[in-house]
Amino acid sequence: MAATLILRKIFKTGFVSEPAPHADAALRTREQALHAEILKVFGQAVAIRHVDAGSCNGCELEIHAVNGPHYNIDGMGVKFAASPRHADVLLVTGPVSRNMEASLKRAYDAMPEPRWVVAMGECACSGGMFGESYASCGKVANVIPVDVEIPGCPPTPVALLQGILAAVSAGRPHAAG
Repeated sequence: MAATLILRKIFKTGFVSEPAPHADAALRTREQALHAEILKVFGQAVAIRHVDAGSCNGCELEIHAVNGPHYNIDGMGVKFAASPRHADVLLVTGPVSRNMEASLKRAYDAMPEPRWVVAMGECACSGGMFGESYASCGKVANVIPVDVEIPGCPPTPVALLQGILAAVSAGRPHAAG
């Protein structure tokens, strides 16, 4: 009986999810440019270590989207690393909570040179609505040097791709210390 009610509700409601994004020819060109730039700079795939420094997880949803089959970031030579010791890029989301300050510094210090830091989302770039307080250090740049900021709440997967391209295309990353 309950299953019948659930099925009726499903058929009555219909599809509520949004359609998949349309194919973008310009995105394919950006993908090829990103892959060529990665190979030029590293000679191999680039590894990203993501650190959630206190975000609402909106940016993480976009990271999952860019890691999916539609954007195929893996096919462009961009991989996610489980350890900062194996990463070239540190991708930080959220305002840096006081509880994450030391961990973020340790992750940054553990990365080998050359290294890039990308602040993703309004909170990581400016502190967002949280700013600086007893519980928040504010933006990522208040704790570690940032090479590229990707504003937005949350930024789109295409903006994330452009930010990664900007990071690996940057002249010289910040030196340690």
